[in-house]
Amino acid sequence: MKTDRQRVTRAGIARVAGLALLWGSGFLWVKLALRGFNPVQIVFARLLLGFLVLTPIALSRGLRFPGQGRLWGHLFVAALVANAVPYLLFSIAEETIGSNVAGVLNATTPLWTLLLAFLVGVDRAVTVRKAAGFALGFLGVVVIFSPWESASEIASWGGLACLAAAASYGLGYVYMGRFLSGRGIPPLVLSAAQLGAATVLLVPALPFAGLESPVWRPDAVASLLVLGVLGTGAAYVLNYRIIDDEGPTAASVVTYLLPVVAVLLGWVILREAVTTAIVAGIALVLAGVILTRQRPTSSPSTAGRDAAATLPGDRME
Repeated sequence: MKTDRQRVTRAGIARVAGLALLWGSGFLWVKLALRGFNPVQIVFARLLLGFLVLTPIALSRGLRFPGQGRLWGHLFVAALVANAVPYLLFSIAEETIGSNVAGVLNATTPLWTLLLAFLVGVDRAVTVRKAAGFALGFLGVVVIFSPWESASEIASWGGLACLAAAASYGLGYVYMGRFLSGRGIPPLVLSAAQLGAATVLLVPALPFAGLESPVWRPDAVASLLVLGVLGTGAAYVLNYRIIDDEGPTAASVVTYLLPVVAVLLGWVILREAVTTAIVAGIALVLAGVILTRQRPTSSPSTAGRDAAATLPGDRME
């Protein structure tokens, strides 16, 4: 059995960097895709493309989708709070705010996960270190929003939508940990099934917003393909490879790299502003997350549970 103390290889580091780039760049691809498609079209396409990537891989390995009705009920709930709702909120938010801002606010997901896990009784262990982490994370969000700057785009409905999306991700992780994990079902099957369920959930929204004529700009189409095939589908496969090869700790590092990737790409490609408040807020949020995830001692079982709570899942973006 692999442990967190195993040697991290160069290939493993490259995979972590690649996954951080895929998930962290998702906010950029959403911003570019909005040039030709509306939020509902973007979310439906990325979910469908992700499902179409994962399903053949699962079937080629001889894996089968679950047949229990109750399990599918849990999958649909998880798909709603961990995929459909946050994906849609981030896409709507990026109509009015920058991709870098969305990426920064997504960094609050682990803090929401820990808070919700405490509230529902999944994790009631409160230490001084964890309390300090929550306080730092909250302070970081306040600094990022900069409510004393009335013109700040973060302190807007778009910023609040991103924060709500991050909270929805947190709820999704807690729900999946309570009702879907530990059932002996391969993660690849659960991911493909969940993306399929989320795609179905988006179908009723298509007649209201998804059927308007898109603008078939090459950059928008390419961004949507990258977001669905790579950022949603292939990223899941890469994530499970990292966990299998390098252990959960290496996988959890990705969480801390996403806002950095999002801010840098937004600045380099879209020329989005990087303010002092954003940089300071990132530092505080990530410091808070690191504090809340540290443990005095570690074991393969506890490390695995910690990583499951911090992984962003296409984030994911």
